[in-house]
Amino acid sequence: MNVSRVVWAIAVAGVIFFLDQLTKHLVLREDVFNALACLDRTQPCGKIEISSVMDFSMVWNRGFSFGMAQSEGWARWALVAVQFGVSALFLGWLLQAKHRVTALSLAMVIGGALGNVIDRIRFGAVVDFFDFSGPWFGIEFTLPGFMAGLESIFTPEHLLDGRLGLGFPYVFNIADAGITVGAILLLIDQFLLKRHDVDAR
Repeated sequence: MNVSRVVWAIAVAGVIFFLDQLTKHLVLREDVFNALACLDRTQPCGKIEISSVMDFSMVWNRGFSFGMAQSEGWARWALVAVQFGVSALFLGWLLQAKHRVTALSLAMVIGGALGNVIDRIRFGAVVDFFDFSGPWFGIEFTLPGFMAGLESIFTPEHLLDGRLGLGFPYVFNIADAGITVGAILLLIDQFLLKRHDVDAR
């Protein structure tokens, strides 16, 4: 175990966790988002419109990253257990990591997972607010015929009178970004390591 690499990686996880919780705290205290009240599904959540590319939209995510697999009740605690379990496994992997990129990617996933699991324990849902749903630059288009019936994969806010705005269809937070970037880096790292090992033979 490389102690300096582990300490550095844990610091990265800590920074992601801190920034995630700080930004969520700022969203929760901002009256315009109506965040705590809209935990009740009958109450509307607020939004700050910034541009055609990005807005801040308060959304309570009861599922995985980017709002997928919504779940409540016992499933909430199942997700908590899964996220803690994955974090523990990744921490064990991190302690044995031989490459800086491996440690970095694992740290990003751990920091993000812990950031979201704290929300789920406190509120039963995760605070999401980065909204890049568009329509970017005013571009909109009708879903092609072969995609008919698939509108349900997009939240209603991203369907504009039957048209889809060009943009990213999920609202997310810093933890989600950390998990996603970390997972992508981990896949790239493992692929490159595997290829290097094959070439070495």
